[in-house]
Amino acid sequence: MAFDFGTRQIGLAVGQTLTASGRPLAVLKARDGQPNWQQISDYIEQWQPDMLIVGLPLNMDGSESPFCKRARKFARRLQGRMALPVKMVDERLSTAEAKSRAEHPGNYRDNPVDSEAACLILETWLQDPRLGILP
Repeated sequence: MAFDFGTRQIGLAVGQTLTASGRPLAVLKARDGQPNWQQISDYIEQWQPDMLIVGLPLNMDGSESPFCKRARKFARRLQGRMALPVKMVDERLSTAEAKSRAEHPGNYRDNPVDSEAACLILETWLQDPRLGILP
C-alpha cells in the first residue's frame, strides 16, 4: 500500500508484487498533514498490506526539499501507529505523470490525482524494492 503525502490530501494506492502493478484506491482528506488515522487503519485492515510505501518529495537535483521533513514525519507516524514496515520512495515527477494520465486533465479539484500519484510511487518500488529508503 502506498501513500502520496500532502497537507490537504493524501493519495492511497494498493498493489501486488506478482505483477509489480498498483491501482489507485482513494484520496484521503488531511488537515495540515494530519489524516484521519482511523480511516487509514480501516484501509489497512481491509487490504492487509505487508508493507507501506510513502513518497519522498526530493528536489530535481536529488537533494531534500523542505517538504521531505513533513513526509518523513508522516512515514514515521504511520509506522508507529500501524505496526508495519514503512519505506520511502523518490517521488520526483509522480504528480506530473499522474496529471498526464488523468481522465480529465486540468480538472484536479473534482478529480484529484493524488491516488494516481500514490500508484506511481508504489509501482516504482514494486519494480525495484532496492529503491526503498527508511523514513
